[in-house]
Amino acid sequence: MPRPRLVSYTHNKTSGYGLVSGDGLIALAPHFADLPNLRSVIEQGALSRLIDRAAGLSADIALSEITYDIPIAAPEKILCVGVNFPDRNAEYKDDQDNPPFMSLFPRFPRSFTGHNQPLIRPPESPQLDYEGEVAIIIGKPGRRIPEADALSHIAALTLCNEGTIRDWVRHAKFNVTQGKNWDRSGAIGPWIVPYTDGSQLADIALQTRVNGEVRQSDRTSRMMFGFSQIIAYISTFTTLVPGDVIVCGTPTGAGARFDPPIWLKPGDVVEVEAEGIGTLTNEIADEVL
Repeated sequence: MPRPRLVSYTHNKTSGYGLVSGDGLIALAPHFADLPNLRSVIEQGALSRLIDRAAGLSADIALSEITYDIPIAAPEKILCVGVNFPDRNAEYKDDQDNPPFMSLFPRFPRSFTGHNQPLIRPPESPQLDYEGEVAIIIGKPGRRIPEADALSHIAALTLCNEGTIRDWVRHAKFNVTQGKNWDRSGAIGPWIVPYTDGSQLADIALQTRVNGEVRQSDRTSRMMFGFSQIIAYISTFTTLVPGDVIVCGTPTGAGARFDPPIWLKPGDVVEVEAEGIGTLTNEIADEVL
């Protein structure tokens, strides 16, 4: 039986959230006036309450009729872990097999779009690239969270295509921020899956396909910094709050690693798939000026 899947969406110019039921969606926002969006649901620890309430309801809307939004529309923080798989680390050829600390950078909500929405290639650069990743949604606040307690701070899981403008990543010596934050260059979704226990994260198969061709494939059990380590490390320097999104790293195989590089172009379709979570799909389009 599939795990519950909760979607943020727009339908007839109205934003809402709901539970996927077959090919339809059970609209839940009308039943919870005090919980206007999924971020507020997570802040109130109400995911289970929503799912229980949906048990007696029928689908209101066909999934084909909605526009998928980013599941958590306005998180306080979106933090991304870079170079977190061994083969990805080997690409750097710096003789550092096990970096002592993880690489981190921020992304802004505006740099993401939802499932089935176009990823936008800007006119300033043709070097739009893909990075398929698992993302975690924080459900319980914390600072200096011990690794042993870290997983209890997760509310839900989702997927991310952490789209990147490669030449802009290399504009400066010490950061990648400007290459990672172009409007609608990446995607999060299609939905969130409530987190239950550590087995749900231990060994997820993660795959990225471009036009049906497998480009990235690995398992979360091979991440150099596991989910508990990520939460503990980040919470050392910043307080994690409900709704924060942490994007946990991509395997080798991005377009930049081909010779010559293979950049995404309009009409390409990128799919990021992970066991127990789903498939995030986006087509590429040029920005309309």
